[in-house]
Amino acid sequence: MSNAGETDRLDTLREWATARHRLPSDARLELAAGDASFRRYFRLWLEGGRTRILMDAPPEKENSQPFVAIAEAWRNAGLPVPAIHATHLPGGFIELEDLGDAPLHLFLGECESAASLSWHDRALDLITTLQNRAPCTGLPVYDSSLLARELDLFPDWCLEKLLDIAPPACWPVLHQRLIDLALGQPMAAVHRDFDAMNLMLHDDRLWLIDFQDAVHGPITYDPVSLLRGRYCRFSRERYTAWLEAFRRQAIVDGRLRASVDSDSFLHLADTMAAQRCLKVLGIFCRLTLRDDKAGYLARLPHFLNHLRDSLTPWSEFDEFVDWLDDVFTPSLERKLTTRGISGAGA
Repeated sequence: MSNAGETDRLDTLREWATARHRLPSDARLELAAGDASFRRYFRLWLEGGRTRILMDAPPEKENSQPFVAIAEAWRNAGLPVPAIHATHLPGGFIELEDLGDAPLHLFLGECESAASLSWHDRALDLITTLQNRAPCTGLPVYDSSLLARELDLFPDWCLEKLLDIAPPACWPVLHQRLIDLALGQPMAAVHRDFDAMNLMLHDDRLWLIDFQDAVHGPITYDPVSLLRGRYCRFSRERYTAWLEAFRRQAIVDGRLRASVDSDSFLHLADTMAAQRCLKVLGIFCRLTLRDDKAGYLARLPHFLNHLRDSLTPWSEFDEFVDWLDDVFTPSLERKLTTRGISGAGA
């Protein structure tokens, strides 16, 4: 969107919000946050120092109806999501409860610190609560078509458009294998971007935001989104211990059959993490090349390490891991170097 277009939308948003609350036209309204989509968030000051968050989601770019429907369903189920105070969907505007400016990633510090580990424990507990409470009725199904489209982002944007290299001969087999393993898992409500940046600390409680892409999908998706997310890379021992505790609780709750043993669940989680890492590598390249958003290429090495961590323990993926080491990583290092970004071995 052009600067003029952004200014016009901000003026329209201001008119809508100030009219709702009978505020003067120069009421305090400030940018609170943006994200990787076309959404922007503004903080509006009301009388008495109270505040609200205004979401600006251009309707030609973003469909806000799923966000509204999920927010209402999840809040009714007792889940910690912001209250919706008003909507103007034709304009792409939503007025939300203000959860402050404290996303979880600001509190993590060193990944293996006691504070970070404790926050990850609490976040995993929230996933358990989400899966136990969230209704799946009305959520899109994380089906083979969606999984395939996400995987295709890797060859389309990362290999072809960024690096100008071909996928390995084993790609079709890997592609189908990851889809089959995802579809073979028990299903639950999936936030689909359960990372520390999308958890807000408010009143000493973790709150869910940015859930508009939620689906009915694999039980391991949200745990690996957190444990192999943007901010931390944990040891194999720590990662497996968390997943084992999650597995045991899922069996107690009835979300998982008792016949799913530790190794089987770890295999499902690792392959789900691999699917997500490949998707993220593609998305970050698309955000850079198509949407001209800065900073995303620098994150590719981190998710490449997550991808290796996910596939290396399983011999069935040896051919693809060898290709990552012999072809993909050197190509990525060269490309990042030409752009002044530290190499993929970081």
